[in-house]
Amino acid sequence: MKKDQIEPFFATLKAANPQPNTELEYTSVFELLSAVLLSAQATDVGVNKATRKLFPVANTPQAILDLGLAGLESYVKTIGLYRSKAKHLMETCRILVEQHGGMVPRTREALEALPGVGRKTANVVLNVAFGQPTMAVDTHIFRVSNRTGLAPGKNPLQVEIQLMKRVPAAYAVDSHHWLILHGRYVCMARKPLCFKCAVSQHCDFKPKTLSD
Repeated sequence: MKKDQIEPFFATLKAANPQPNTELEYTSVFELLSAVLLSAQATDVGVNKATRKLFPVANTPQAILDLGLAGLESYVKTIGLYRSKAKHLMETCRILVEQHGGMVPRTREALEALPGVGRKTANVVLNVAFGQPTMAVDTHIFRVSNRTGLAPGKNPLQVEIQLMKRVPAAYAVDSHHWLILHGRYVCMARKPLCFKCAVSQHCDFKPKTLSD
């Protein structure tokens, strides 16, 4: 994708969805952190089904700790890898209570020091909760960035670095949502829906699909 195509690419996505947001359901920064931690290798839909039952009962670090590991597992057992995720969330809650006064920290270093929180999860929290122009490169963003030519890279970190360089500042905060949603519903893995893609004219993907 040529540099002069990037601005209209994002302008088009913004026009279609002016205020994008994560599809994970949350009402606090801690709920967001918990949901993102639970969402690794799982769908947002699946995580939401579990947290709709969990959060009304326990939606603070101390409340999660009070549930105990077995109690927490009973709420998240429908999510893939739930045992390891429950352990990570419990340990994260302990650290938040003991080291951060029960609050979610605002720095990448402190977030990545939490069990089960990697760079991608930290980026989501920094972006969604704190409005920082970070880029959480998941499978959708990785695919869209490479397929369109927006930000080619061999691994998520390379793509993230490229995106941080190429995305115009005016679109930086919301760009990761537009790319995720575009990858989830239009630029899908097996068969991209190029025939109804609003940004196909700016895309480098050669074998565009002309129909469904």
